[in-house]
Amino acid sequence: MNLGEKIRNVPDFPQQGIQFKDITTLLKDREAFHIAIDLLATPYQDQNIDIVIGPEARGFAVGAPVAYVLGAGFVPIRKPGKLPAETISYEYSLEYGKDSLEIHKDAIKPGDRVLIVDDLLATGGTTMATIKMVEQLGGSVVSLAFLIELSFLNGRQVLSGYDITSLVQY
Repeated sequence: MNLGEKIRNVPDFPQQGIQFKDITTLLKDREAFHIAIDLLATPYQDQNIDIVIGPEARGFAVGAPVAYVLGAGFVPIRKPGKLPAETISYEYSLEYGKDSLEIHKDAIKPGDRVLIVDDLLATGGTTMATIKMVEQLGGSVVSLAFLIELSFLNGRQVLSGYDITSLVQY
């Protein structure tokens, strides 16, 4: 199955000039969704992953089922003010602005083997923010897995030194 055919392109969202890759069309297709989650999880089945992290919000939709398949825990990364306990935060650049993310201080234990899963690798800012927080808490980032990679935004170069898997490249 060509997963790229299941992803809808939405021009000028969230602002003029952005070609938004909408995964909701893939997620609602039961066969495509199952295939995508299996393809994201399979390379890590023998990697002793303790925690899968999914950044808000679409990272929840792909990260949580990958964690389930791997028998790992799932940790959400949220926008500021959304997590109820003590957090650490990190500010990063998007392809169209700046933002920051937070993680609970007790979400990662020193030595935890972490897989970061998200829907999209663009500039690498969100993922680098996530990596920095995981490493600050003592976790070890085993790999990064993405449903989509926008190669022309060079996020892979920002994340050089980390193992990266992406299923669909544009």
